[in-house]
Amino acid sequence: MPGCAPGIRLDDDWTRRVTRPPTVAPVGHFCNDGFRTAGLAPPQRARVVATARRGDPALGPRAHKEWQVTIDGLLGAAPAGPSNSELVQLLTPEGERTEHPEYPLDLSPEEVRAFYRDLVLVRRMDFEATALQRHGELGIWASLLGQEAAQIGSGRALAEGDMVFPSYREHGVAWCRGIDPMALLSLFRGVDYGGWDPARHNFHLYTIVVGGQTLHATGYAMGLQRDGTEAAVLVYFGDGATSQGDVNEAFVWASVFNAPVVFFCQNNQWAISEPQEKQSRIPLYQRARGFGFPGVRVDGNDVFACLAVTRKALQAAREGQGPTLIEAYTYRMGPHTTTDDPTRYRLESELEAWKLKDPIERVKAYLIRRQLADQSFLGEIDREADEFGARLRKSCVQMPEPPPMSIFDHVFVGEHPILAEERDGFEAYLASFADGGR
Repeated sequence: MPGCAPGIRLDDDWTRRVTRPPTVAPVGHFCNDGFRTAGLAPPQRARVVATARRGDPALGPRAHKEWQVTIDGLLGAAPAGPSNSELVQLLTPEGERTEHPEYPLDLSPEEVRAFYRDLVLVRRMDFEATALQRHGELGIWASLLGQEAAQIGSGRALAEGDMVFPSYREHGVAWCRGIDPMALLSLFRGVDYGGWDPARHNFHLYTIVVGGQTLHATGYAMGLQRDGTEAAVLVYFGDGATSQGDVNEAFVWASVFNAPVVFFCQNNQWAISEPQEKQSRIPLYQRARGFGFPGVRVDGNDVFACLAVTRKALQAAREGQGPTLIEAYTYRMGPHTTTDDPTRYRLESELEAWKLKDPIERVKAYLIRRQLADQSFLGEIDREADEFGARLRKSCVQMPEPPPMSIFDHVFVGEHPILAEERDGFEAYLASFADGGR
């Protein structure tokens, strides 16, 4: 059957049979009979136990279990977590500096302190936005709690001419690109239809359609390539988006055309309530191999490593070496959005284990360990965060509503007859109310 791996036959009666037992090779290799491996198990022979027919009343839990054992035998066991050998880390959770031969990094004390400030203030913005939503001041909020290092590290790796395509959670990257935090709050408050000029900040508008921005980013990167511009594109998405067709299509185009784009996947372990191990049999960064470009997994709670890895990938893209997939292995410590209750599907012990890897605490520990900061500096940052939070609260509740007609202001560059017709109709509708529609 077209599209099937050799050794698997899908009949019209939904019968799935293994016609011969393949040999399973290590991760990243193809067997002679076409089976892509997914686990870390050594080569073995798969056991054929049953023919599974959809709707067969004779198949009970035992048959299902045996069939699963067969599939596991074919594919190997999925790895439970990253090993040290495949995870780029430059700062341990205890705040100890490590070295990596492929990712050298030399930061001044001022730069490290600036990273700490970024992390603290971005987390405070996230905390205040979450609280504002709980008080009814925002319609919704997508928290970045726990993912600050992935965003600040990668965001600070950008050159001025590089372009960013975010999803809906990249508040830390927006901070790095100079976006006013109130522009983010106004978007989630529903009083602004855009929030900022993408051309001015080289930071595109938030994308709600999961994974759709990867296509936009790839197309933009191909445009940079055609224009001969020495710049790169950085596009963000989550582990859940890797299951979307748009993302995989973007991988194909970027690879075939050698587009200068870096795909930055924040693997926060949960696609809303779907755990990562149910989304992929292999580490996400290894998917890049199948599309013909490199992939790397970085400690997403290590701001130093995220900076170094992203900086190298962006430079490679600018030099014409094509795309890279970065998997930032991190954890979503808060809810997916403020409409979500993560206690319904994940264990408290899991969250507590990840709190020990907190991205801010490890930088703080590094500063203290190396005597690069004292309590006076840390207290100063805390006071700045308190003042920042107070300004956000006050500005948010006092935010004016935009004129209703402004919804038409930035749809097209010039006049469009259909848009003009819609605008005139809406204006007439508002005029039908004595108070102008308010």
